[in-house]
Amino acid sequence: MEPMGTITDVPGIRVGHQQKTDGGWLSGVTVVLPPQGTVGSVDVGGGGPATHETDALEPSTLTSAVDAVVLTGGSAYGLVTAHGVQRWCEENGRGFAVPGGVVPIVPAAAIFDLGRGGDFTARPDAGMGYEAAAAAAAQEDRHDVGRGNVGAGTGAVIGRTYKGGVGTASLTLDNGVVVGALAVVNALGLPFGTPEPGVSGTGADAPPLNTTLVVVATNAVLDKTECKRTASAAQAGIARSLNPSHTLADGDTVFCLATRALDLDRSTEAARQVSLITLQSAAADVVRLAILDGVSSAEAVSTPAGEYGAVGGSLR
Repeated sequence: MEPMGTITDVPGIRVGHQQKTDGGWLSGVTVVLPPQGTVGSVDVGGGGPATHETDALEPSTLTSAVDAVVLTGGSAYGLVTAHGVQRWCEENGRGFAVPGGVVPIVPAAAIFDLGRGGDFTARPDAGMGYEAAAAAAAQEDRHDVGRGNVGAGTGAVIGRTYKGGVGTASLTLDNGVVVGALAVVNALGLPFGTPEPGVSGTGADAPPLNTTLVVVATNAVLDKTECKRTASAAQAGIARSLNPSHTLADGDTVFCLATRALDLDRSTEAARQVSLITLQSAAADVVRLAILDGVSSAEAVSTPAGEYGAVGGSLR
């Protein structure tokens, strides 16, 4: 099957979106649902993150499997969407086994989009998280992924002037390893090469509230520590595509998921290192491509100019 250039080129990875765009809404949630047994970790590189359950993904902690990753609008309020995804996972027997049932491991991260549709209180809730998880589960393997102003990218903005959104990309290495990424681009910076790169359209009273969220997925066999290192390496993709990045005003966060379907060459220590370096370099490249895809896929949309300003248009 020909690659589609999406995170779902990694077999078993599914993506679901839910969003609202009327009645004061301009926000949504995106769920990345991996196959059971997927291992994951995270790297938080920005100075203003809004996250949930990321400590559980550190290599020194007990669990290694990740049941779903939630990317959401609504700033810290939107993290409640993870509760709905946990409920869906529990109903479907996905989670860390404990006496009497399971505890789903569902990390989440949020962008700031409060008030961009005109109503500060219009933000994703647990019900929308549940619906996004169900939507992901209903997809067929290797499905196409909605891009632009969908899911968590519905109210996304870059440079506080132009529309951001959801983007995705993938690369297939010579050894058959697939590396895919999905990005929600709501950054303070603008892509390199655009006019007046950097902070744009900002007044002294503009709130410094921005974030780029990324999920990197691969079919390679990685352990939790290797996922952590891959997530850290993938942060370079944000720096290569947006200027500035990783600022005090950005909550830049990268998750890494490994479905563990394809062994890397670990026949010697040198082979192991080359395999990991090659994969991690590809992760940075694919994140850059996913971010640029999110910017180019965003529609030109005008929204009410409330307390947090108006969204002007797209860079397309």
